[in-house]
Amino acid sequence: MSSLDSGYYQVFPTSYLVMRFTDTLPIPSAEALAHSEQLKAIIGQEIQAQGGQISFHHFMQMALYEPGLGYYVAGLHKIGATGDFVTAPEISALFSQCIAHQCAQILSELPNSSILELGAGSGRMAAEILLGLEQQECLPEHYFILDLSPDLQTRQWTTINQYAPHLLHKVQWLTSLPTEPLRGVMLGNEVLDAMPVELFTVNKQGIVSVQVSVADDQFAFTDGQTKAAEYIQTLLPTDLALPYTSEFNPALAAWIHSLAEHLETGAILLIDYGYERSDYYHPERSQGTLLCHYQHRVHNHPLIYPGLQDLTASVDFTAVAEAGVDAGLQLAGYTTQAAFLAGCGLEDLFLAALNQQPQASYQLAQQIRTLSLPSEMGERFKVIALTKEFTTPLLGFRLGDRQHRL
Repeated sequence: MSSLDSGYYQVFPTSYLVMRFTDTLPIPSAEALAHSEQLKAIIGQEIQAQGGQISFHHFMQMALYEPGLGYYVAGLHKIGATGDFVTAPEISALFSQCIAHQCAQILSELPNSSILELGAGSGRMAAEILLGLEQQECLPEHYFILDLSPDLQTRQWTTINQYAPHLLHKVQWLTSLPTEPLRGVMLGNEVLDAMPVELFTVNKQGIVSVQVSVADDQFAFTDGQTKAAEYIQTLLPTDLALPYTSEFNPALAAWIHSLAEHLETGAILLIDYGYERSDYYHPERSQGTLLCHYQHRVHNHPLIYPGLQDLTASVDFTAVAEAGVDAGLQLAGYTTQAAFLAGCGLEDLFLAALNQQPQASYQLAQQIRTLSLPSEMGERFKVIALTKEFTTPLLGFRLGDRQHRL
């Protein structure tokens, strides 16, 4: 590994510290770097066309989703040991088996119902959920996967064909929400954190938008005006020490409304890392939650290597709940990942796996720790459920519902 060029500086707004790159990050291959330079040129052209700067939201949208080049839509291996990050379904099949238990409860009460997974990653969760539902004799009519990436669709097909080839006929890939309203479950694991966010800074002059410009042939942060100042003010506590930087998801409400419109009856289940609003915009969280993932290293330099690294922000679950209620949905549950998995029978599933694989006891125990411990994924990851014309209390929230904290 080589460190980044020690002479390269990133230009931040006055509210930021000028940050020198001292992280030790792997240098991309020549092929990957050429890919990134292509995207960098397109973003640079867009900045020029927009008068010299674009919002960070616009930059993040292009870095992640620019057709053919963005991080999530280009042919890059993103998930797993050879990628940039690992998700819960990759850590343990027990995670997906718990999700299958929750899905089974809903599907069993809704005849001829289906599952729609939003952004299915490697396809591992889809395969394990289908196998779990098969064991419970509760297979869905269809298992829809909505994913815009042709590369990931191919990988998902390969994964499901490897683990559950006899159930592949249940799976149908989509690039937009189904035309017919869905009966059943809409499911998203680590989807919200991949939605582009707006960055803002509060300083003595007020609330300013963080923009992206070009300086010395490199992307740089600059200050700009924001039309969302009044909305941002409603998010923040009054006792902030300035400067204070954070973010919000401007597309969240419309996205939730779209899901609600396409759900006839059933539940929307979203799992992600994040906080309630009072914690998200806590005075001590003065640098926000935006992070970058590159080859299993987490760092805070979002403007480098566009198209090669994941950019994510934690989820404001209060905003998710508000958007759901505004869309006519019912808030049916909110809790930690640890409590949700426990409510869905994680302990029994662990013991069953242990009986089948006694030689794997250490690995299974490690998986449980990673999924459940507060210092790992157990507390940082949350689960929220929004329902429509479905009033049965959901299994995953029976051991502790935190709706009151939203």
